[in-house]
Amino acid sequence: MNEEKWKLTKERIFEILQMGHKKDFASKACDFTIVFLIIVNIVLSICFTFGQLAPYYPIFNRIETITIIFFTIELILRLWTADLLYNEKPLVSIVKYLFSFNGIIEFWSIVPFYLPMVFPKGIIAFRMFRVVRILRLFQANTYSDAMSTILIVIKRKRNQMLSSMLIIFVIMIMASLVMYGLEHQAQPEVFKNAFSGIWWATSALLTVGYGDIYPKTFMGEAVSIFITFLGVGMVAIPTGILSAGFTEYEAEQRAAQLAEEHLKHKKKRGVTYCPFCGEKLPK
Repeated sequence: MNEEKWKLTKERIFEILQMGHKKDFASKACDFTIVFLIIVNIVLSICFTFGQLAPYYPIFNRIETITIIFFTIELILRLWTADLLYNEKPLVSIVKYLFSFNGIIEFWSIVPFYLPMVFPKGIIAFRMFRVVRILRLFQANTYSDAMSTILIVIKRKRNQMLSSMLIIFVIMIMASLVMYGLEHQAQPEVFKNAFSGIWWATSALLTVGYGDIYPKTFMGEAVSIFITFLGVGMVAIPTGILSAGFTEYEAEQRAAQLAEEHLKHKKKRGVTYCPFCGEKLPK
């Protein structure tokens, strides 16, 4: 009986730790708490960079300790329930989770806090690792339906996105080589080699440029205008891919919802026509 209760407790903890359903108050409360503490932890990391707030550092340290303790408990519980997530042996599941995206972020956002206790001399170096905690914001995104939709669309369109990025990279290299050939003699100190124009090509293709590197020859200026216009189109490609992905996903969700409503009306007696598709239903 105790073993059965232990198993049920473990399953319930697993349900609470996962993304909560609207009807599961405990799970939703856990999601909200995690997101809130992630934001608090990030804000504290930023506050530590302001020397004017030095008098409040002891308070910040206490709050940070509380958040880290909570994240440590969360990680331990996730490792304990990992076998329910992967349906593998406990040890295998723990290893899988630790090497997953969320596991890596959780582990490396916590460990830098404890390392100075073991290696006091490396406290300054270990503080650099705390920047990893900013990646916990990606975890906060997983608790939002809207952000989950974005991640799903990006995953579906990853091949098209990678292809568009490859095109942008090739054009960037080509622009750098062209500008080197046109501007090297006029500006040998600026365009020193074939790759010195990468910064200019990046700023020209992806932004409006910063003015620190710019062409001086007539041909260089002409090519620069063409590349700038080309850059606008290149940036629009990933945007169009994502927009199409969102449209497709919303259409699928709408179709699934209509199918579900249609099935509900089929089960109702006394309904002659389905209000969603107009199909005549059996009485």
